[in-house]
Amino acid sequence: MSFTDWLKKNVTEARDTLNAEITKFRSKDLLEAVVAGCALVAYADGSISSEEKQKMMGFLRTSDQLKVFDAGDVIKIFQKYVEKFEFDTTIGTGEVMQVVGRFRDKPQAQLVIRVCCAIGAADGDFDEKEKIVVRRMCSELGLNPSDFNL
Repeated sequence: MSFTDWLKKNVTEARDTLNAEITKFRSKDLLEAVVAGCALVAYADGSISSEEKQKMMGFLRTSDQLKVFDAGDVIKIFQKYVEKFEFDTTIGTGEVMQVVGRFRDKPQAQLVIRVCCAIGAADGDFDEKEKIVVRRMCSELGLNPSDFNL
Protein backbone atom coordinates (compact mmCIF):
# COMPACT_ATOMS: atom_id res chain seq x y z
CA MET A 1 0.00 0.00 0.00
CA SER A 2 1.40 3.36 -1.00
CA PHE A 3 1.65 6.24 1.41
CA THR A 4 -1.11 8.06 -0.50
CA ASP A 5 -3.45 5.07 -0.24
CA TRP A 6 -2.66 4.70 3.45
CA LEU A 7 -3.31 8.41 4.03
CA LYS A 8 -6.63 8.33 2.13
CA LYS A 9 -7.76 5.29 4.08
CA ASN A 10 -6.92 6.82 7.45
CA VAL A 11 -8.49 10.18 6.59
CA THR A 12 -11.66 8.43 5.44
CA GLU A 13 -11.81 6.33 8.62
CA ALA A 14 -11.23 9.41 10.79
CA ARG A 15 -13.95 11.33 8.94
CA ASP A 16 -16.44 8.46 9.29
CA THR A 17 -15.69 8.15 13.00
CA LEU A 18 -16.12 11.89 13.49
CA ASN A 19 -19.41 11.91 11.57
CA ALA A 20 -20.71 9.04 13.71
CA GLU A 21 -19.76 10.91 16.89
CA ILE A 22 -21.41 14.12 15.67
CA THR A 23 -24.56 12.17 14.80
CA LYS A 24 -24.57 10.61 18.27
CA PHE A 25 -24.19 14.00 19.89
CA ARG A 26 -27.01 15.54 17.87
CA SER A 27 -29.32 12.55 18.22
CA LYS A 28 -28.86 11.52 21.85
CA ASP A 29 -31.97 13.46 22.94
CA LEU A 30 -33.93 11.91 20.06
CA LEU A 31 -32.77 8.44 21.05
CA GLU A 32 -33.84 9.05 24.64
CA ALA A 33 -37.26 10.38 23.53
CA VAL A 34 -37.93 7.48 21.16
CA VAL A 35 -36.84 4.81 23.65
CA ALA A 36 -38.66 6.43 26.58
CA GLY A 37 -41.83 6.76 24.50
CA CYS A 38 -41.55 3.15 23.38
CA ALA A 39 -41.11 2.01 26.98
CA LEU A 40 -44.23 3.95 28.01
CA VAL A 41 -46.33 2.46 25.22
CA ALA A 42 -45.00 -1.05 25.80
CA TYR A 43 -45.71 -0.77 29.54
CA ALA A 44 -49.17 0.80 29.09
CA ASP A 45 -50.99 -2.54 29.07
CA GLY A 46 -48.99 -3.84 32.03
CA SER A 47 -46.71 -6.19 30.12
CA ILE A 48 -43.88 -5.69 27.67
CA SER A 49 -43.85 -8.20 24.84
CA SER A 50 -40.79 -9.40 23.00
CA GLU A 51 -42.46 -8.21 19.76
CA GLU A 52 -42.54 -4.65 21.13
CA LYS A 53 -38.86 -4.79 22.09
CA GLN A 54 -37.87 -6.30 18.74
CA LYS A 55 -39.85 -3.70 16.80
CA MET A 56 -38.11 -0.88 18.68
CA MET A 57 -34.64 -2.38 18.14
CA GLY A 58 -35.42 -2.98 14.46
CA PHE A 59 -36.37 0.65 13.98
CA LEU A 60 -33.27 1.89 15.79
CA ARG A 61 -31.03 -0.30 13.61
CA THR A 62 -32.47 1.20 10.42
CA SER A 63 -32.83 4.85 11.45
CA ASP A 64 -30.10 6.99 9.89
CA GLN A 65 -30.06 9.23 12.96
CA LEU A 66 -30.10 6.50 15.58
CA LYS A 67 -28.31 3.47 14.14
CA VAL A 68 -24.98 4.83 15.41
CA PHE A 69 -25.94 3.94 18.98
CA ASP A 70 -24.88 0.73 20.64
CA ALA A 71 -27.71 -1.74 21.31
CA GLY A 72 -26.48 -2.06 24.90
CA ASP A 73 -27.02 1.68 25.45
CA VAL A 74 -30.54 1.43 24.02
CA ILE A 75 -31.37 -1.47 26.33
CA LYS A 76 -30.05 0.48 29.34
CA ILE A 77 -32.25 3.47 28.50
CA PHE A 78 -35.27 1.23 27.96
CA GLN A 79 -34.69 -0.59 31.23
CA LYS A 80 -34.21 2.70 33.08
CA TYR A 81 -37.71 3.81 32.11
CA VAL A 82 -39.29 0.41 32.76
CA GLU A 83 -37.84 0.51 36.28
CA LYS A 84 -39.32 3.99 36.80
CA PHE A 85 -42.77 2.68 35.79
CA GLU A 86 -42.42 -0.30 38.08
CA PHE A 87 -41.51 1.98 40.98
CA ASP A 88 -44.22 4.59 40.33
CA THR A 89 -46.19 4.82 37.09
CA THR A 90 -47.05 8.49 37.56
CA ILE A 91 -43.45 9.56 38.11
CA GLY A 92 -42.22 7.38 35.25
CA THR A 93 -44.85 8.78 32.90
CA GLY A 94 -43.98 12.33 33.93
CA GLU A 95 -40.32 11.74 33.18
CA VAL A 96 -41.14 10.29 29.76
CA MET A 97 -43.30 13.31 28.95
CA GLN A 98 -40.49 15.63 29.94
CA VAL A 99 -38.03 13.84 27.62
CA VAL A 100 -40.52 13.58 24.77
CA GLY A 101 -41.55 17.22 25.25
CA ARG A 102 -38.09 18.39 24.17
CA PHE A 103 -39.29 17.85 20.60
CA ARG A 104 -42.42 20.00 20.82
CA ASP A 105 -42.81 21.93 17.57
CA LYS A 106 -39.85 20.13 15.99
CA PRO A 107 -40.00 17.83 12.94
CA GLN A 108 -38.73 14.88 15.01
CA ALA A 109 -41.94 14.98 17.08
CA GLN A 110 -43.84 13.12 14.36
CA LEU A 111 -41.11 10.49 14.20
CA VAL A 112 -41.40 9.87 17.96
CA ILE A 113 -45.16 9.38 17.65
CA ARG A 114 -44.95 7.15 14.58
CA VAL A 115 -42.42 4.87 16.24
CA CYS A 116 -44.58 4.71 19.38
CA CYS A 117 -47.63 3.79 17.28
CA ALA A 118 -45.62 1.02 15.61
CA ILE A 119 -44.56 -0.29 19.03
CA GLY A 120 -48.17 -0.24 20.21
CA ALA A 121 -49.19 -2.34 17.21
CA ALA A 122 -46.14 -4.64 17.34
CA ASP A 123 -47.86 -7.36 19.36
CA GLY A 124 -50.85 -7.37 17.00
CA ASP A 125 -53.11 -5.37 19.33
CA PHE A 126 -52.76 -1.58 19.59
CA ASP A 127 -55.11 -1.48 22.54
CA GLU A 128 -56.87 1.51 24.07
CA LYS A 129 -54.43 1.85 26.99
CA GLU A 130 -51.54 2.13 24.54
CA LYS A 131 -53.45 4.61 22.38
CA ILE A 132 -54.20 6.76 25.44
CA VAL A 133 -50.51 7.19 26.27
CA VAL A 134 -49.67 7.96 22.63
CA ARG A 135 -52.47 10.57 22.57
CA ARG A 136 -50.97 12.08 25.71
CA MET A 137 -47.57 12.25 24.00
CA CYS A 138 -49.25 13.95 21.02
CA SER A 139 -50.65 16.54 23.39
CA GLU A 140 -47.22 17.04 24.96
CA LEU A 141 -45.76 17.55 21.48
CA GLY A 142 -48.52 19.83 20.18
CA LEU A 143 -49.61 17.27 17.58
CA ASN A 144 -53.12 16.28 16.59
CA PRO A 145 -53.77 12.61 17.51
CA SER A 146 -56.16 12.21 14.57
CA ASP A 147 -53.18 12.73 12.23
CA PHE A 148 -51.99 9.35 13.52
CA ASN A 149 -55.40 7.63 13.48
CA LEU A 150 -55.69 7.90 17.24
